[in-house]
Amino acid sequence: MDRLQAMTVFVRVVESGSFSAAARLMHLGQPAVSKAVAQLERQLGVQLLLRSAHGLTPTDAGQRYFERVARIVSDAEDADAAARDSTLSLQGRLRVAVPTTFGRIQIVPRLGDFLKKHPRLKMDIELDDRRVDLVAEGIDIAIRVGPLNDSTMIAKRLARGRRSVLATPRYLEQSLVLETPEDLALHQAVTYARDDGGRYVFHQQGKDVSATLSPRLNLSAAEGIRAAVLADLGLTIAADWMFLPELECGTVVRCLTNWSLPPVDLWVVYPSGRLTSAKARAFSDFVAGVVGELETVSRLMC
Repeated sequence: MDRLQAMTVFVRVVESGSFSAAARLMHLGQPAVSKAVAQLERQLGVQLLLRSAHGLTPTDAGQRYFERVARIVSDAEDADAAARDSTLSLQGRLRVAVPTTFGRIQIVPRLGDFLKKHPRLKMDIELDDRRVDLVAEGIDIAIRVGPLNDSTMIAKRLARGRRSVLATPRYLEQSLVLETPEDLALHQAVTYARDDGGRYVFHQQGKDVSATLSPRLNLSAAEGIRAAVLADLGLTIAADWMFLPELECGTVVRCLTNWSLPPVDLWVVYPSGRLTSAKARAFSDFVAGVVGELETVSRLMC
């Protein structure tokens, strides 16, 4: 068995959790699968898998090896697909990182059509608000919101999203007047820990006004902000798509609508230093389609 095939066997063993499952996936005998992994371990001089009555798990060295080798196997499959001009039937594994709220509200509910179009494609989706290290964590493509601080990534802006002051009608009924940006200082604010200082610049007919939110609650995740606002604990400043379902039904409303805020950018990001895979390009096109098909895109996008 050649080196690439042995790597492929190892990747399938880790993904499936057993020699027998990998053998079935690859239409090989189980002894051939075991032999391929043992061959890799001899060549590398390290143990890659821990074998027990409960199954197989990678060692620390095995996990590091898997993360690198899985990318090699995926690239080889992409190369085969490109040679056959068969991009409509993508296969292998695609690793994606998406901000939690955007992924939960906009991406995951629409994945059915994408997966149906590519029945041989498997996906790992990291729903996380942190800036995932694409190279270190083996991510093929990421969706990011806001400014990009890492100039080493390959990035394409998909949209510019409208940002608003948002609150529930019940909170507004129980609170002080909110007619100008200066009035925000009188209100309970729910803020995002990753925002820079909570200072915002509002624009109206050639006039700029700065306002600073005084947070009652400062949260490290967008899902926490949603929960706090929906519990009538205060107002927030956020991209409209964060509260799209609630804006559509009136559970959350925009405030200070005569004023505008700088928009928030939505990006698709790839690791630098390597060709973008067909799978990543297909997912990028899918996300662009999601943004374009939003029923309220004219109200949410600038």
